[in-house]
Amino acid sequence: MKYDMNIRLRRNRKNHAIRSMVEETQLSTQNLIYPLFVEDGKSIKTEILSLPNNFRWSLDNLIVEVEQCLRLGIDKYVLFPVVEESKKDKLASYSYADDNFYLGVIRKLKETFPEIVLMSDVAMDPYSSDGHDGFVENGIVLNDETLPILSRMSIAQAQAGIDIIGPSDMMDGRIGYIRSALDAQGYDQTSIMSYTAKYASAFYGPFRDALDSAPRGGDKKTYQMNPANKREATLEAQLDIEEGADIIMVKPATCYLDIIHLLKEQFDTPITAYNVSGEYSMVHAAAKNGWLDYNDAMVEMLLSIRRAGADGILTYFAKDYANLIK
Repeated sequence: MKYDMNIRLRRNRKNHAIRSMVEETQLSTQNLIYPLFVEDGKSIKTEILSLPNNFRWSLDNLIVEVEQCLRLGIDKYVLFPVVEESKKDKLASYSYADDNFYLGVIRKLKETFPEIVLMSDVAMDPYSSDGHDGFVENGIVLNDETLPILSRMSIAQAQAGIDIIGPSDMMDGRIGYIRSALDAQGYDQTSIMSYTAKYASAFYGPFRDALDSAPRGGDKKTYQMNPANKREATLEAQLDIEEGADIIMVKPATCYLDIIHLLKEQFDTPITAYNVSGEYSMVHAAAKNGWLDYNDAMVEMLLSIRRAGADGILTYFAKDYANLIK
């Protein structure tokens, strides 16, 4: 039996060559930003148990890893510091100290690989004895008192040679404050990728294991966004762009594809999305149990983020994806 149809959409799906010709979304390593965890010391390569195939790296081993990633076409990285408890205090003062190993890692990587792009993390939590992104007093995270600390941290990173400052703290007004401080110090070419719509998500657990940076008390719901809110993301984006953000970000990614799409439709500023640790680890756990195919799930997840409108994707899948397509 043949049914008379002028339009048969399956004709454009009948083989790989045609499917690839008409596919709407393109994904390459150039869209990916690889998160890396750095630790002070030598000969360190410690796997993070809740984040399989991701490691805490000392600088010597990190240089080898970056060299391998460059051969795979990965040239953009975001660095997160693993800081000893003894160096943490209420003011996160080690974040801008002259002997901060994180700043030394930035300098050495830019010296060794001038062609790479390095993005930083700007928030107090890796350096704070309270484990919060902002300054805590009497159990309350204070907004305006946090801004000068974030500013000093940003200037120190710019001096070290960072390409993109990444404020992940979600304090009100911090983009404008940091932009003004950078410009006043002559770092007007240092970019800012703002964590614009960063939600108070349940998917950050493995990341906090990696840095040992969970809050010592309370939670982050007074400054990170409510997962129930959508329109609020447009207000955050509008303010960040007006204050000087060069790129805006949605975090997490896969549970917030609607937010990525919304911001892409409303703003011309480039947009990134953070495919966070919990999203990555879920795929690993399911694949380990034989419940899904790791490579297929990885590609589908990354494609969905790209299809929603992300120009760049921060993802722990970056190296695996690069190996797969190679």
